[in-house]
Amino acid sequence: MVSEGDSVPKFAVNDANGNKVKSSDFKGKKHVIYFYPKDFTPGCTTEADEFSKDYKKFQKEGIEIIGVSPDDVDSHKKFCDKMKIQYPLLADVEKEVSNAFGVWGKKKFMGREYMGVMRSTFLVNEKGKIFKIYPKVKPAGHSKEVLEDFLSLK
Repeated sequence: MVSEGDSVPKFAVNDANGNKVKSSDFKGKKHVIYFYPKDFTPGCTTEADEFSKDYKKFQKEGIEIIGVSPDDVDSHKKFCDKMKIQYPLLADVEKEVSNAFGVWGKKKFMGREYMGVMRSTFLVNEKGKIFKIYPKVKPAGHSKEVLEDFLSLK
């Protein structure tokens, strides 16, 4: 996993509208990059919903939100439409972004091991440096926690 103080890994993947989104698009901007396992699952829906509800608060503070999962563009488009998500969701189908951040790995659920995204969030400053990492996110309340941590820097 990348560490606090590291630069954001370079990436270029499509968003829910099929537009190419690059890490350099956020240069000079504060942003949140959150990784989640799968569209339309309970935890991921809770997390996306809370970030959506708080999105205007983040925007007011000049903070962009970026969601990343291995789902494809079509799934993200449906998820954005249903959840009214206004921020970009990146389709990391090849897991290049997840691997670059170190969040793709072995998981366990109900005694079964499999490879997947470990729900994690990275806070990035205007210089493109990661200043806070949440390696094991609990979806409920996470958006408010992230916003408070950004605001505490003022």
